[in-house]
Amino acid sequence: MYMPDIHMTEKAKENHRRYFGTELPPLAQTDPEFAGRLSNFLLDEVPAESKLPERSRMLAILAALLGCQGLEEFKRMLPAALTALTPTEVKETVYQSAAYLGIGRTYPFLGAVNEALLSRGVPLPLPPQAATTLEDRVEKGEAAQVAIFGEQMKGFADSGPEESKHINRWLSGNCFGDYYTRGGLDLRDRELITFCFLASLGGCEPQLTSHAAGNMRIGNGKAFLIDAISQCLPYIGYPRSLNALRCVNASVTNNE
Repeated sequence: MYMPDIHMTEKAKENHRRYFGTELPPLAQTDPEFAGRLSNFLLDEVPAESKLPERSRMLAILAALLGCQGLEEFKRMLPAALTALTPTEVKETVYQSAAYLGIGRTYPFLGAVNEALLSRGVPLPLPPQAATTLEDRVEKGEAAQVAIFGEQMKGFADSGPEESKHINRWLSGNCFGDYYTRGGLDLRDRELITFCFLASLGGCEPQLTSHAAGNMRIGNGKAFLIDAISQCLPYIGYPRSLNALRCVNASVTNNE
């Protein structure tokens, strides 16, 4: 069978072998020029710019693929991600996406993770990670909001106009109480993946700016976030990456 030369760099080939177990990408036969340029960018040029720990880089990439609904690429990246992340860390990333992307977007990815873990012999369900009860989830969720965004979040769960204050209560109890308080990922991890969900989802720039500030407040600084955007860029494209960069810069300006 004819196999065209796709002109991959040695580093791109090395990373393709490390992540996927083969030297050449699936499109090498049908789309060699595209496959070569994409692989060199994705597996050589972009990672070479990163100072993120591999674990953080993989969390960012999985979250970005969830946000942009890149299910097929998510499935392809799972084996690579599982070289740096535990099954619990992967599951927690998908669970938290439900609060930001909606369950309609989340279910297919949860199925993909379950299939991948079962194929590896990982028994399911994984050990429980819940740290709240139905009685204290609002209180503990608001405490997480305060830890991330500051003292101005105290009383948030009971704030807002009467006709919509239940949404603020849900935000504290469900988004933060049900997810952010769980084990498996710490607050810095959870703010990183939220930032990547929002960046890749698009149309959420006010929330993205707020979460950029939250990230920086708890230790994921400006350089860290720009690095995360850079590593997500091949998966979500330039427009959303540039929007995310603008939100990071706006957050810095707003807090000077």
